[in-house]
Amino acid sequence: MHRNTRIILGITGGIAAYKSPDLVRRLIERGAEVRVVMSRAAMEFITPLTLQAVSGHPVHQHLLDSDAESGMGHIELARWAEIILIAPATAHFMAKIVHGEADDLLSALVVASEATLAIAPAMNRQMWQNPATRHNLKTLVDRGVSIIGPGEGDQACGEVGVGRMTEPDEIAQQLLGDGIPQLFSGKKILVTAGPTWEAIDPVRGISNRSSGKMGFAIARAARDFGATVTMVRGPVNTTPPSGVECIGVQSARQMRDAVMSRVSGTDIFIGVAAVADYRPALQEDQKIKAKEPEIVLKLIKNPDILAEVAAREDRPFTVGFAAETRDLLANAKKKLWDKKIDVIVANDVSGEDGAIDNDTNAASLIHQTGVVQLERADKYRLAISILEKISVLMNPEPSTA
Repeated sequence: MHRNTRIILGITGGIAAYKSPDLVRRLIERGAEVRVVMSRAAMEFITPLTLQAVSGHPVHQHLLDSDAESGMGHIELARWAEIILIAPATAHFMAKIVHGEADDLLSALVVASEATLAIAPAMNRQMWQNPATRHNLKTLVDRGVSIIGPGEGDQACGEVGVGRMTEPDEIAQQLLGDGIPQLFSGKKILVTAGPTWEAIDPVRGISNRSSGKMGFAIARAARDFGATVTMVRGPVNTTPPSGVECIGVQSARQMRDAVMSRVSGTDIFIGVAAVADYRPALQEDQKIKAKEPEIVLKLIKNPDILAEVAAREDRPFTVGFAAETRDLLANAKKKLWDKKIDVIVANDVSGEDGAIDNDTNAASLIHQTGVVQLERADKYRLAISILEKISVLMNPEPSTA
């Protein structure tokens, strides 16, 4: 995998722009860090919000943007990029970069950057065969620009021929090589994600802060590694990853029942959920009226899902998460030993950079014989690192002694 390869994906105004979110995902799967730049015409085909959601970063659109210039302006972007990929690249944009035009953000980046330039053309077959386009293509090739495609087939105009943008996975493969290795092909992975909600009455309850983002990232990464993935999630609004069986629950006891009914035959259990440790001893059927100056709420212990899974005779490889505000390693190691699990991933949830609600995270992965520090990254990339380490721990290389 090409870890942290910095790629600007430039999207121009062709119908093939609808493939761009998938292309972003394919690049990220291969370890790349992706920033998206859209031309004005591209926004007629797909929204910046969609690209922001899949890339995890704001989408850059305007050359003279006061907000962008105070953050990552066009010169900073040009210096940041290792690769600029234009996909789809229209005939019009090919002509612009041949002539060195720099009248919008994307064309200015091409002119201002020393990054490797690659384009994936997409246009009508007659436009592709036009002598001017062929001349521009030759000029770009002579300058060392990588040309990916185009392919042949049905086109949006109803014609058939050469001009279709190459499929996203093939573009990513040509640019970065093979995709994510199938480390868990044939394996079953069960993941918990999000908080639980312990009702006091029909409108009030006890919960833990959790966006579910890390659990969803683990489920998505496990799927991309080839596993059959089931996720039991608490009450969050995040859309489940495609290809992952998702079971929604509310309370810790519901989560426990869902896990125990599915854990048999599971190879790996990863408990990412922020399960409430306690629940009200009594749940009122009707809303409690705020009449008294104070009330006493009796709490009782919830089931320990992680410890129960680890105690099974047919236990899977068991991974827990620890959210701590102090003594991170000491508290996490104690949880590892007390619950008799294989791995624990420790998160610092204090301060503005804490794990909760953030799109990025850093963690310490603790196992029976050591600690691995995982650098801050977006949560999908962190999930990839966690699963790679789990794969090594499950399949240690034989000793050569």
